[in-house]
Amino acid sequence: MMESILVVDDEKNYTAVLSAVLEEEGFDTFMANSGSEAIEILSAEEISLVISDMKMPGMDGIALLDKIKQRNPDLPVIIMTAHGTVDKAVEAMQKGAYTFILKPFDNERLVMYARKALELQRIVKDNLRLQHEVESQYSFDNIIGKSQLMQNVFSTIRKVGPTSATVLVEGESGTGKELVAKSIHFNSPRRDKSIVTVNCAALAETLLESELFGHEKGAFTGAVARKKGRFELADGGTIFLDEIGELSPPLQVKLLRVLQEKTIERVGGALSIPVDIRIIAATNRSLKQEVDEGRFREDLFYRLNVVKIQMPPLKKRPEDIRLLMDHFFDKYRGARTAGNAIITIDPVVERLFYDYHWPGNVRELENIIERISVLCPGTTVTVEDLPSEFREQVYNTLHLEGIPADAKLYETLAMVEKKMIVRAMKMADNVQTKAADILGIGKSGLNQKLKKFNLN
Repeated sequence: MMESILVVDDEKNYTAVLSAVLEEEGFDTFMANSGSEAIEILSAEEISLVISDMKMPGMDGIALLDKIKQRNPDLPVIIMTAHGTVDKAVEAMQKGAYTFILKPFDNERLVMYARKALELQRIVKDNLRLQHEVESQYSFDNIIGKSQLMQNVFSTIRKVGPTSATVLVEGESGTGKELVAKSIHFNSPRRDKSIVTVNCAALAETLLESELFGHEKGAFTGAVARKKGRFELADGGTIFLDEIGELSPPLQVKLLRVLQEKTIERVGGALSIPVDIRIIAATNRSLKQEVDEGRFREDLFYRLNVVKIQMPPLKKRPEDIRLLMDHFFDKYRGARTAGNAIITIDPVVERLFYDYHWPGNVRELENIIERISVLCPGTTVTVEDLPSEFREQVYNTLHLEGIPADAKLYETLAMVEKKMIVRAMKMADNVQTKAADILGIGKSGLNQKLKKFNLN
């Protein structure tokens, strides 16, 4: 299918001439003599490129560009401008125009710009298509991962979702425990009912008890009316108890009763109220260790630990890092002030992301990608676009003071060499040619090192 170009200029003869030039080059063209006419065409036709004059009555080139970018941030726009409006053209570039061209210009120059802009559009579309294909293969209800650790998580969710089993999700902060809880709920027969979330660490014990179980009028000062608790609100659905390890001993006893008898009592009440709920609990620590150290009831632990899902920290699944980067760049495309989509990532940046230890896990990665999406001025992410504190931490990953004083040089260098090879192979999805390029060595040299470190 021919690519369509929309030419916008208030001079009818000018749009006709430019359209004829572009059609001779094999493009399909549309003509508009005002910004409002251009918007109508964009609503009705599939346009691949807009070439617009800057100075037009009514809606000028800047206003038209704003409307285009609101509708389709990836649609390239070339601005035509006279010498007197170059400052406005620069403003258009800052708002996401592909480029500007000064009048008068030769036709070959315009055709060259058009071809480059359309090539960029094709790259963006191909990247998005490939990204969606990858994500459909390696995602599960907004949880992203192609590593074996994450595939194991997906497999468990698929198996436990259709059941009514209680689930315990353990993992560091930021690993996606709440996403797992929601995924289990929406893949269960309870999907049409509510999933109610309670953060057990966010409220004092007395407030948390009322929040969970509700209270009767007059149960305590300020209880001016009866209130249903989260367990009642979740009736027929799922309740997600985040940071379950923070529950006080008295509340642990009450929760155990809910699990055993499927009933609750409001604070200040004596009536047993039946509830039909599924409980999913989560913690960022080892609940078994909490039991061993006397901070959590053993009987409650075994009631909660019917099915356990262990969410791996990001540092243990580095093969998912690039996949997550692409996912979040796509998610925050609309937040970009620069207008054009981010297309490439400098290999040095990717290496830094693999070297970083990610204490905040996926949540920290997402925050950094959102920041880059907002502040990166171009279409390629470079080291200068990374937060300074991130660069400082990752550059200081290898601490010489951590190496024993009697360590032999060849042993230390071999350790670093092996680590870099393992990292490069993961970055390259075990494609040796690509890994060799990342390391800057030949494929035969990489083969020798793989054998040397028994990494085949």
